[in-house]
Amino acid sequence: MSCTLIEGKKYESSARGVRHRESDVFMKRKNRPELDDDLRAEYDFSTLGPGVRGKYYKRYRAGKNLVLLDPDVARAFPTDEAVNEALRLLVRISKTKTARSR
Repeated sequence: MSCTLIEGKKYESSARGVRHRESDVFMKRKNRPELDDDLRAEYDFSTLGPGVRGKYYKRYRAGKNLVLLDPDVARAFPTDEAVNEALRLLVRISKTKTARSR
């Protein structure tokens, strides 16, 4: 139990443990170093335009997995169905190779 005297009155705390020194020592923010700007010079965010809020919200809520493809991969698959068909084929091939190796 710790005791505090304020204007001649005694106040007690039922909190256990060691009482800290003056609270202003703990409440002051420490100087934070400036963050290093490690972005490359060729990143020009002014050309991107404004972001679109909720662009993928409906797909997310529908329970679909959303995957962003790299541009070269996206050119090879014009539609969602084409991507899914290729991935299903890959899964079938990997299952047959796994079954043969056992």
